[in-house]
Amino acid sequence: MEGRAPEDVIEDADDDAIDDTRDDTREDPGDNGQGVRTETLLLALLGDQLLDRGVAVSTSSIIAVLHRLGVGEHATRATVSRMTRRDLLRSVRQGRQVFLGLTPRAVAVLRDGRRRLEAEIVDRDWDGRWTMLAFSVPETRRADRHALRTRLGWAGFARLRSGVWVSPRAADVSRILAELDLLDHAEVFRAEATLWTDPARIAQEAWDLPAIAAGYRRFLDRWSGGASGDASAELDALDDLSRRTRLTAEWLLLIRRDPRLPRALLPAEWPGIRAQELFRSLQSQLVGPAEELAAAGLATIPDAQAPRSSAIV
Repeated sequence: MEGRAPEDVIEDADDDAIDDTRDDTREDPGDNGQGVRTETLLLALLGDQLLDRGVAVSTSSIIAVLHRLGVGEHATRATVSRMTRRDLLRSVRQGRQVFLGLTPRAVAVLRDGRRRLEAEIVDRDWDGRWTMLAFSVPETRRADRHALRTRLGWAGFARLRSGVWVSPRAADVSRILAELDLLDHAEVFRAEATLWTDPARIAQEAWDLPAIAAGYRRFLDRWSGGASGDASAELDALDDLSRRTRLTAEWLLLIRRDPRLPRALLPAEWPGIRAQELFRSLQSQLVGPAEELAAAGLATIPDAQAPRSSAIV
């Protein structure tokens, strides 16, 4: 895939530094304290309603759905423009009406997100071995170093020591390093913890497990009916299409921060397991009603240029 990797796109979707719509987007106390960005909501909606369907959706339909989620028209149009500039969306005109279609790059991003939505939240078949990556990137290549760290985090790695990153799975980082031209600046090892080294302690040092767990607990409170006040009223007021979009967007933000560690490395009663059960149950309940609302409320046209499944890698 040319251009930036899917993990860089998701990083941008949740990055305050590049978000120019935040003044027109209602902040959400139910996620990890940052709110759900307009682009994250839009990616969730597109993944559900456009991916692999061979259609384009009208801009006005997108504006209407996001409006019900508390996003103003100006914020939606600004986000659509930004995603078009970044080769995630393209305009499809029918008469005087403008529709939005997916680019090959957007399909790759959304397929990657779908795989993560379907994956298990914990690894139950760990062989006890780690992938260790040691690298040193010159100061003159700070942008590449930042990109490497972003992609490693998306791939389930975390920094254990300066220049040493670890993952509890057999992760192939050759593509990431090759795309950034950093193969000559890194070494990769497969290793086991031994002697006094406690694998659980490695996990606790490398990842902020309390913060990840807190995010899952907030998700459980919010979506199991435990939320109170404005948060509860907000969810109750949403129709099923909006609820599905919001639910998927919030879950994507949570799992983006979760390395999906082996069960043996996690604290007892890990809340991510219950949160995933709740997410899947709600998704199952919402898919039918949401599809009915989408069929009635989203104006779509066939998109002859929509990427086909066989073209997606």
